[in-house]
Amino acid sequence: MDYFLITTILVTVSAIFGYINVRFLKLPNTIGLMLITILFTLGVFALSAIDSTLLNAEKYIITHIDFKEVLLDIMLSFLLFAGALHTNFEQLKIQRWPVLAFSTLGVLISTFLVGTAMFLLLPLFQLEVPFIYCLLFGALISPTDPIAVLSILKQAGAPKKLETKIVGESLFNDGVGVVVFITIFKIAQLGGAGIDFSDVLVLFAREVLGGIFLGVVLGYITYKLMKSIDDYDVEVIITLAAVMGGTVVAHHFHVSAPLAMVVAGLIVGNDTVRNSAMSKVTESYVDKFWELIDILLNTILFVLIGMEMLVLSFELSYMEAGLLAIPIILICRYLSLIVPVKFFEKKLDFVPKTNLIMTWGGLRGGISIALALGLQQEMHRDLFLVITYMVVVFSILVQGLTVGRLVKSVTKDLTEDV
Repeated sequence: MDYFLITTILVTVSAIFGYINVRFLKLPNTIGLMLITILFTLGVFALSAIDSTLLNAEKYIITHIDFKEVLLDIMLSFLLFAGALHTNFEQLKIQRWPVLAFSTLGVLISTFLVGTAMFLLLPLFQLEVPFIYCLLFGALISPTDPIAVLSILKQAGAPKKLETKIVGESLFNDGVGVVVFITIFKIAQLGGAGIDFSDVLVLFAREVLGGIFLGVVLGYITYKLMKSIDDYDVEVIITLAAVMGGTVVAHHFHVSAPLAMVVAGLIVGNDTVRNSAMSKVTESYVDKFWELIDILLNTILFVLIGMEMLVLSFELSYMEAGLLAIPIILICRYLSLIVPVKFFEKKLDFVPKTNLIMTWGGLRGGISIALALGLQQEMHRDLFLVITYMVVVFSILVQGLTVGRLVKSVTKDLTEDV
């Protein structure tokens, strides 16, 4: 009953906050929901001086939800499948090599740049943190969030090739970032003892290649099943079963569920499969169903992110480190994209200032917070959780509200040049 009550409260709160945003603030949903939830939580804090009923209720919800498990083990598979299902597959094929480079090489470079920078700068705040734990922070903060930025890019009228790079990278780097985090996490747990480079490669390859292979199998089976019948009700349920069953299989065999869902979603959503396996009615129902799932889960996710501030330890040194981390992470992301952008920009006719837009448009979201919550106390969990939360809030509220203007200015320059 507790879970039903909590879910009911979350959905109701999400509906109320969503209405307030659409009716009055008129911000992109992800930004508006998170802003309203943070303001609401601050108001609850202030009200608790008189009456702590609301504060206790909010704390009850947060303490009874394992945010890491709910997001990484459940919600993420649905969100990534829905995102991949509606990604322009033809554009992604054209941009596949830069997207691959951004989501693998970019994540790895960003992880080490951020980790090294934090290791060198945290002592300025009397915070001595071992290098391996700083690398863990680099891994959890490097993945960008496709959910947060997609609607903003569409509203800004971003060129398709630019939108595909940012969204495609975000879809894949979620899976890669989680794998990198898990790998470094296991090394940190063992303290470097009993593990060598070959073990790391095997673990990484199993998660990544296994996830991709599972996604191909799931996508192919889903396609064959949908092709053999013409019943939109059953076909929608088949896509749902693919995501839920595929996630269970991925967890059982310890392969990357996020990568599996992205690959499966891309296969089921590409035009060739749509034209040969789905009637127009089925296609409409499948798209609408997954759009609704996407909107519902996103709404709940960003309300939860706003509420997570209740579990933070707001020490002054942690907050100072968080403020410094914001520009450091942006600089490291910019540097991590330089080589891939320079290599591909002339071959694929990149939009001007692609690196700048991808840096500012690389929003962080729930995945980073979920991974930070998964740290152990000896890994300086409280410190990195505060830093992560500050980076995510800045990313969603400041970068999210301004990246549209940046994209529009570039698009305007392109139009004027033409």
